[in-house]
Amino acid sequence: MVKVVGIDPGTKSFDLCGLNEGRLFLERSIFSADIAKNPGIVIDALKSVGDLDAIVGPSGYGLPLTHISQVGDKENFEMILTKPDDKTGVIVGLSKLVKLMKKENLNVFFIPGVIHLKTVPEHRKANKIDLGTPDKLCSATLGVFDQSKRLGISYEETSFIMVEIGFAFNAIIGVDKGKIISGIGGTSAGPAFAAQGKMDGELAYILDTITKNTLFEGGAKSIAEETMITPEEFSNKHNSSEKLRIAWNALIEGIECDVASTNVAVKKPREILISGRLSILPKIRNEISKRLNKYGDVKEIQGFTQNVKEASQGAALIADGLAGGEYKELIEVLDIRNANGSVLDHIHLSRINEIRKRYGII
Repeated sequence: MVKVVGIDPGTKSFDLCGLNEGRLFLERSIFSADIAKNPGIVIDALKSVGDLDAIVGPSGYGLPLTHISQVGDKENFEMILTKPDDKTGVIVGLSKLVKLMKKENLNVFFIPGVIHLKTVPEHRKANKIDLGTPDKLCSATLGVFDQSKRLGISYEETSFIMVEIGFAFNAIIGVDKGKIISGIGGTSAGPAFAAQGKMDGELAYILDTITKNTLFEGGAKSIAEETMITPEEFSNKHNSSEKLRIAWNALIEGIECDVASTNVAVKKPREILISGRLSILPKIRNEISKRLNKYGDVKEIQGFTQNVKEASQGAALIADGLAGGEYKELIEVLDIRNANGSVLDHIHLSRINEIRKRYGII
C-alpha cells in the first residue's frame, strides 16, 4: 500500500494533497503567512495522517531528486537562493520548515526545478535560473496526467503549453512527448498579479539593492497603484480606470507574449492548458482563452480535486511515483530521477565563480 503527500509552497497558501493507493485522502490549505510564523502547523498536519511512504516537500528553486537526510547548508541555499541578511517572510518560513522537517526525520524528498531537467536543451538554460520552480514542474506533471486521461492517450503522446496564472507569479511550461522541454519561470515571465516578472537590466543596475521582496512586487496591482486589491476585484473592475486598464493589458499581453515565445519550442501543441489561482476568474479565463486560441485549443487543467491547487496534486502524483505506486511510469516519462546539476550551472558571467565559492557551490 503506497500512501503519500505532496506539498505546494505557494506565496498565498501551502496546499497539502495526499494519495493512498492512488486515491485522494488528504486536502488541506494553510495560509503561508501562518506557516512563516509557525512552521510546525505543517508538521502536525503530516503527522496526523500516519506513516507515509513519501512526501514531496517544498523545494523552493529545486534540487536534483534529494532526500531530506542529504540536505545541508549548500542544498538549503540552492533551494531558497537567499542572502543571509535577507529576511523575506515567505522564504524565511520555508527555510524554517525544511529544518524542522529534517529534525522530525520525516520521509521528505525535494524535487528538481525545470532548470535541472535533462529534457530541456542546454541552449534554453543559458544564463537562466528560473525556468520554472518545482511547483511549476508539479503543475506540468498534473497537466501530463490530465491530458493523458482526458484524451485517452499515453503520457508519451501528451503535448501542451501550460500557462500558470498564480497569485504572485505566472509561468509558461512547454511539454512535448510527455517531457518538459522549455520553461519561462515566474521571475522570467511577464508581469503577474503581484510580481513584475522579468526585470529590465538597466532598472536592476540603478536600484540600490534588490531583495527577495523586490521580486514579489511591481506586478498588476502595483501598476494599478492599488496594492491592497484582490484578484477578484482586479478582474471585475479592470476597465474602471486608466491605471487598471494598463495593469490588465500588461498582465494579459505578457502571458500571450510568453506563450508565443514557447510556441517556438513546442511548435504544434495539442492544447494550451491553463491553471493557477487567477485562471478560475471568469473574466481572466475568458480573455486568456480568446487571446491564446490561435496557438491551440485552450483547456483548464481539471486535476482530480478542486479543493487544493494544481501544484499540490502534481506533487502528490510525483510522490506516489517515487514510492513505486500507480504513477511510477509518469515520473519515468518526465525523467525526474535523472535531473542533475545546480541552479547556477548555466550562468555565463565573469563573477559567477566568485558567487559559487561564496555559497559553497563548486
